[in-house]
Amino acid sequence: MSSVSSQQRVVSGMRVSGKLHLGHYHGVIKNWLDLQYQYECFFFAADWHGLTTHYEDPAVLEANLTDMVIDWLACGINPGSATIFVQSQVLQHAELHLALSMITPLGWLERMPTYKDQQEKLKERDLATYGFLGYPVLMSADVLAYRAGYIPVGEDQTPHIEFTRELARRFNHLYGREPGYEENAEQAIKKMGKKNAKLYQQLRRKYLEQGDKEALDMGHALLEAQANINIEAKELLAGYLEGGGKIILPEPVGLYTPQSKYPGLDGQKMSKSYGNTISLRESESEIERKINTMQTDPARIRRTDPGNPDKCPVWQLHEIYSNDDVKSWVQDGCRNAKIGCLDCKQPICKAINQEVAPIREKAAEIAAKPSIVKNVLAEGAQKAREVAEETLVDVKSAMGVR
Repeated sequence: MSSVSSQQRVVSGMRVSGKLHLGHYHGVIKNWLDLQYQYECFFFAADWHGLTTHYEDPAVLEANLTDMVIDWLACGINPGSATIFVQSQVLQHAELHLALSMITPLGWLERMPTYKDQQEKLKERDLATYGFLGYPVLMSADVLAYRAGYIPVGEDQTPHIEFTRELARRFNHLYGREPGYEENAEQAIKKMGKKNAKLYQQLRRKYLEQGDKEALDMGHALLEAQANINIEAKELLAGYLEGGGKIILPEPVGLYTPQSKYPGLDGQKMSKSYGNTISLRESESEIERKINTMQTDPARIRRTDPGNPDKCPVWQLHEIYSNDDVKSWVQDGCRNAKIGCLDCKQPICKAINQEVAPIREKAAEIAAKPSIVKNVLAEGAQKAREVAEETLVDVKSAMGVR
């Protein structure tokens, strides 16, 4: 069992898609690198999720999975600080998904905005499956299995956060009350000592009668600091504090990250589906080739034609990589035809190569020793199972199954 409070846990996954590109690095991995030293982090390769849209092509999953994890490690995700594992190797994800599917209203799934959006975007695939309809439940199970406090997401994932919170709330409402619940809560309060018990009651009353959010936060902090009541009593009193039942599945909070829309070679968001990516293991010569063949401002037909950086995809990369002096050089040189497009691209080639060179080198070292990834995933899965099983024991007990 982890010694870290579950509310200090972070859970995040990535669909199995093979080697990572710069969009992945700037949009997800750089955030993970910071989080792994601030929280107890569980990072998983979401192979079950990959099957929700690519179930007819499973052969690519294994190779893609290994490549993706190699890149995680090469970027600096540290298995000594974060738990790294494969979703399907922790059966508790699937088991909790099944349990939660029993109580999930069909309407909740049908109204998810991503359900119709993805069907529209992936018209060439047959997505009329239960797996695709129910994948928000699986996403919720991925998080709730660890009773995580936080989920790092972008603003576009807000509907999934709210869905998970609603599902946890519904589960606690259905199964959180047990015979003698209030009597047990009052007995637990007494064990806090007179002073703390009185403060707890005051904070509970203030929240239930006035809706004072600060009182609720203070109440949770008070419970967390109690040394003379066990974890079960704390969970009981956390639910009682909010006027509900025992909190079996805590509601996670979205840990919103700055939206990172890393531009692809065509100016759109970098994505493998657009064929506009630069991978983290791209060779120096290939990076230069790709950057040098990028389209620029269509108004600059000749070297002597003035251009507008705001209409050029290369400028978006300068916004990410270049300092103020280089940006000023680009703006003046482009608008006044003092520099050519190839001149403008050279600082970007240099910056990207500097960024990926150590990753490329580290990835080659890891790829040469397959046992590294194998051992990391085996150890990660074992730890993840132990933590998730604690949740499953409580969930099944509450639902009356063994």
